[in-house]
Amino acid sequence: MMKPSTTSDSAQIDIPGMQLLHRGKVRDVFEIDPETLLLVATDRISAFDCVLPVLIPGKGEVLTKLSRFWFDRLAHLTANHLISTDLDSMSPEIQGYQWLRGRSTLVRRTTVFPVECVVRGYLEGSAWKEYEATGMICGHRLPQGMRQCDKLYAPLFTPATKAVAGHDENIGFDRFSAIVGQESAEYLRETSLRLYSAASDYAAARGIVIADTKFEFGRDKDGNILLIDEVLTPDSSRFWPAESYEPGHPQPSFDKQFVREYLETLDWDKKPPAPTLPDAVIEATAKRYHDAYRILTADS
Repeated sequence: MMKPSTTSDSAQIDIPGMQLLHRGKVRDVFEIDPETLLLVATDRISAFDCVLPVLIPGKGEVLTKLSRFWFDRLAHLTANHLISTDLDSMSPEIQGYQWLRGRSTLVRRTTVFPVECVVRGYLEGSAWKEYEATGMICGHRLPQGMRQCDKLYAPLFTPATKAVAGHDENIGFDRFSAIVGQESAEYLRETSLRLYSAASDYAAARGIVIADTKFEFGRDKDGNILLIDEVLTPDSSRFWPAESYEPGHPQPSFDKQFVREYLETLDWDKKPPAPTLPDAVIEATAKRYHDAYRILTADS
């Protein structure tokens, strides 16, 4: 029986007899049938759009369980592609690979919108850099004198292109509408803002600030728009401990910002091949992912 490596540079997963459709930075996508896909979350980690040659122990399971939590919690706001994360409910062919347990999601197949629906509640990351340079974020003019990590006057929808290679690009709403169509653009914007608002209120009550996040959507065979991929994980969001939040500088985090900050200390041009990480950084990152899951779900 094949098993993904826990020490290889890529931890590439291959399932005999199952067609691999896409190998992403973190997830490998397999076709079950024309209407159903299997998403397998690996322990790979990426930063600055490069996959690092290390694995973060347990990361794939955290991403799978936390996405499942949010899919269930936010289902009243929008439909999603989730069928099951329970290996025992899947076909015997899938059940035969027990190492898929905890990191596999059976989903409805969709035609994916080629954009990322980013919502920002705080001024950090590429938004902070853009604000420093222009005073704006994706066409939104912000007040003068804002500090790094300041809370925005209201959450902002700041979409981005999904680059096949290289960095994603922040875009304005007009270009976003031109890509997905005006009606879909308005639906995606409003839905993304509702999802962020509900999630951030929930997280705040548990001591976590969701500074920003990205959602992805697809259209199913009947034309319905579904929330897809991962939802509000440490890979797709910035999670900050509320007790230590203080604007004016970078925040401690429960996400992979810790990895980014370490990489910024290296003499690396942010192009492949990516450097490795010390054991201490790997262990601290794994702890942050598990802590985020534990705090948000009250599940150890």
